Amino acid sequence: MRMKIVSDSSSDILSMEGVSFASAPLKIITTEKEYVDDETLDVKEMVEDLLSYKGRSSTSCPNTADWIEAFGDAERVFCITITGTLSGSYNAACAAKDTYEAAHPDRKVFVINSLSTGPEIALIMEKLAEMIGEGLDYETICEKITQYKKQTHLLFMLESMKNLANNGRVSPLVAKMAGILGIRVIGKASDKGDLQQLDKVRGQQKSIEKLVQHIENLGFTKGKIRIAHCFNEEAARELQKRLMEKFIEAKIQINRCRGLCSFYAEKGGMLVGFETM
Repeated sequence: MRMKIVSDSSSDILSMEGVSFASAPLKIITTEKEYVDDETLDVKEMVEDLLSYKGRSSTSCPNTADWIEAFGDAERVFCITITGTLSGSYNAACAAKDTYEAAHPDRKVFVINSLSTGPEIALIMEKLAEMIGEGLDYETICEKITQYKKQTHLLFMLESMKNLANNGRVSPLVAKMAGILGIRVIGKASDKGDLQQLDKVRGQQKSIEKLVQHIENLGFTKGKIRIAHCFNEEAARELQKRLMEKFIEAKIQINRCRGLCSFYAEKGGMLVGFETM
């Protein structure tokens, strides 16, 4: 049985070892340029361009054909998308599932609305790869990953919310608060898959302290934590240090955001995905 994991590029993952995998790229669009979030994207250049860009910006999700191409010839597909609350990626993936299964009645696609992005999606993908490696059957994996998703969370720290405002995701008034006098916005992906603001704090150290506090309050004791940063490795390393001091059994990995997550996190921002046991 040929099994495959497919995600859109909000996962920040371009390849996976030991499992068949494909990424369907999202796009970041301005009046001046279009950025395709694939392996050819120069993320640093995009981030710097957007820092000086004054106009409106938007994102474009993979269409049905893009998803079907990503499914390839797999007999069983696990497809994970960015939150359907903020993107049409989930709906497009569901349409692709219907078309794919109609064309191949012996094949199945399980579409997962992550209600999140970035490192939380990465955790779900890692768990899928683990279960495929264990030889579990398709139906069992569908059941277990649905339960696992209830145990994953996403927090974020943003120094700027300009792109979110330009994209219509937050009000311009809220966006103006981020970055003023060193104010950072701390928030989480809500149960509905939108952005829920938790705190406004001044300075990077206080932001890190708040992130640790919220991770603990949400029930983390041990397990995986995935930190994605947008050109702010210093803060990511400091957060890792604080977490390791508090949770000695934490398994922490750090990576840099790619295109879509960099667009929303913006320079200096961090996304933190973690599981609760």
